[in-house]
Amino acid sequence: MKLKFKTADSSRISISLLMQPSHSNFGGKIHGGYILSLMDEIAFACGSKHSETYCVTASVNTVDFLNPIDIGDLVTMKASVNYVGRTSMVVGIRVEAENIRTGETKHCNSSYFTMVAKDDDGKSVTVPGLILNDKKEVVRFLKAINRNENHRARKEEFNHVDFSLENYLNDLKNHRVKIDLPDNLDS
Repeated sequence: MKLKFKTADSSRISISLLMQPSHSNFGGKIHGGYILSLMDEIAFACGSKHSETYCVTASVNTVDFLNPIDIGDLVTMKASVNYVGRTSMVVGIRVEAENIRTGETKHCNSSYFTMVAKDDDGKSVTVPGLILNDKKEVVRFLKAINRNENHRARKEEFNHVDFSLENYLNDLKNHRVKIDLPDNLDS
């Protein structure tokens, strides 16, 4: 079977939504959970468009809420496939909010969703390769490789059978934490 390739442009998705009072938290700002839900939906759409099949969210890498979103703001989310593996894709999402009265736009969030392509039986399937056709796309692909390697290393470190709490206790001395453990750390 010959591997298929698609451009990042062919799978890009953009949505814009007006933020309603029903989307707000007790502080009068748009609830972060609502924004995350929308981000998951656009990641699904973008990944499914690239893979031409159903996708599921495998992980979300770093969600930083940079600026609050107000009721009445027009929120625009832009998603693109930044990286592909064999059955997975990293979808980069940028969230911006525009005050429709003043035209002021602010960057509110960027995040990376790893999506896995599935067939009708729920089995992972191969996704098309990615054609990178500008420098920005190459940089996004390389950064995704770096994030994947860092994630793998952290996971390996903390899941290793020889992981020992004692090896990390000294690292906590410069943090605002008080360690009050029983004498027997094995319990």
